[in-house]
Amino acid sequence: MPATRVPRVPAEERLFSLVLALLSTEAGLTKSEILANVQGYRQRFATGGDNASLERQFERDKDDVRDLGIPLETIETPGAAGNNQTLRYRIPKGEYDLPLDVRFTPDESALLSLAAMAWREGALSSDSRRALLKVRAAGDDEAAAGSIGTAAYAPRLRARDAAFEPLRSALDRAAAVRFDYITPGEHQARRRELEPLALVQHGGRWMLAAHEPATGGDKNYLLSRIVGPVSQFGAGQHPAPAGAGERTLAELDRIWAERTATITVVPGSDAERRLGRRRDTTVREPGVLLVHYVDPQILAEELAAFGPEVSVLEPTDMRERVTARLRGLVADHGGADTDDEVPRG
Repeated sequence: MPATRVPRVPAEERLFSLVLALLSTEAGLTKSEILANVQGYRQRFATGGDNASLERQFERDKDDVRDLGIPLETIETPGAAGNNQTLRYRIPKGEYDLPLDVRFTPDESALLSLAAMAWREGALSSDSRRALLKVRAAGDDEAAAGSIGTAAYAPRLRARDAAFEPLRSALDRAAAVRFDYITPGEHQARRRELEPLALVQHGGRWMLAAHEPATGGDKNYLLSRIVGPVSQFGAGQHPAPAGAGERTLAELDRIWAERTATITVVPGSDAERRLGRRRDTTVREPGVLLVHYVDPQILAEELAAFGPEVSVLEPTDMRERVTARLRGLVADHGGADTDDEVPRG
């Protein structure tokens, strides 16, 4: 019978899970409790077997955690001094908190939350959360009642696209990916084989920056347009270059600054309120807004959703996209195709 393949857990996820587990307990956890329950160790833990290499891994991880400036305490069990197997480990919350004189303004807190958005899906996976629950279950009632939930240490915002986690995993493994993708303006998905460069969020949407060997070009792919599962191949053969994420965001910002559309909105309407709050939107005159965008198809879909509350003045291709979208909606609902029955784009 072939040996079961042990899934690889990235080192940063293992360390993050270890820190969460040690923060969640007041009484501390023994080495065996950690190895048997925490994400990154439990996959390789053999009950009643030889765990010497795993124990050495834990010793190295302890040093790494302390090198990060995190106060990891060792507590001896009364009556068992010197017994390494009964030592308990914890991270005291009071020493892990920010100094009392460090405070953030609401804007700074919002920026910090945005900067940490990827952690929830990237570092704190569903396996990590399940492992933390198992660790809590292994402790006594007092420790469980006083434990600190992951919500106190993990970001609140989440990536909603199902493709996020497999793409993040592919980046960790330096693997290429394969998935079906619907190109803007098309209705049929097309298979793509890509080498991931970075996962970035821009304008509230997650994108994959990737190299496409078939065309030799680098492009951005909206995760919301990925259809079906993401599969990996060629692990270890396609490492992403350093700084790819920063370069992608800089290019998206450049495109955002250059592309604008001038629109009219009905005063007091939902369109005026929402579009007026978009990043960098300016008011040309009452009822006339200048909005920025990266993907013309996305903006056309957004504008069309407001129906008669919005009209596009320029550019012409944006007006045509919105009009086409509205005509399509009329046709899908069995309406006539006359100009009189299509809201003005």
